[in-house]
Amino acid sequence: MAVLLWLPAKLPIKQTSDKEGPAAKFTKSKTQEEEESMMPAAKERNSKPVGSGTGKATKEAACPSKQGSKQAYSHWLMKSEPESRFEKGVDVKFGIEDLKAQPNQTACWDGVRNYQARNFMRDMKVGQEAFFYHSNCKEPGIAGIIKIVKEAYPDYTQFDKKDPHYDSSSTKEKPKWSMVDVQFVRMTKRFIPLSELKAQHQAHRASGGPLKDMTLFTRQRLSVQPLTDEEFEFVLSLEEKPS
Repeated sequence: MAVLLWLPAKLPIKQTSDKEGPAAKFTKSKTQEEEESMMPAAKERNSKPVGSGTGKATKEAACPSKQGSKQAYSHWLMKSEPESRFEKGVDVKFGIEDLKAQPNQTACWDGVRNYQARNFMRDMKVGQEAFFYHSNCKEPGIAGIIKIVKEAYPDYTQFDKKDPHYDSSSTKEKPKWSMVDVQFVRMTKRFIPLSELKAQHQAHRASGGPLKDMTLFTRQRLSVQPLTDEEFEFVLSLEEKPS
């Protein structure tokens, strides 16, 4: 998804010379604002990863549950930039149409450099679904649905000195950053803009509705965010409403 900026063995994608990466080199864009909130290393040590579903999952799997002091989620919102923006001479643009154009409509979600966003990705499970959110653009909002097809593994861009997301403090023996592979599922029936989601959030804060605590507004800078089952289903219901 700066980041704003992935694959089962049977799903070929773009080629890369890095054995730790997927079969294809892919620079994903994450928004500037969310990565400005990168936590210091001390917070990484103290952070508690939050768990990660598909809209078709069983009720037990789809609903968040407590696992000790940690809440498990099964739905997500993942941000990426659909408009060109260059970092170190590399265009980090990657919208949902770019994902659709990949072999098997699958790619890695690399370039995340925020510890909490990384931890969320580490909790994702194969088959879980996420909203593909267009960010840092003229009209931000939800453009479609993707699913996780490979769970977290080392993000190869952290080792590539030519990549905008290179991290000299990370080693292959002790990699700091992870990525997952995602696959296009479908476009939403209509584009759901941030302005509409914000209006719903504000209304729900007063009424106690499902979007009252949506991470998109409480931790808006995160490029990878968890959604409760209730939040995911409510946002899906907005597809059916006229724009």
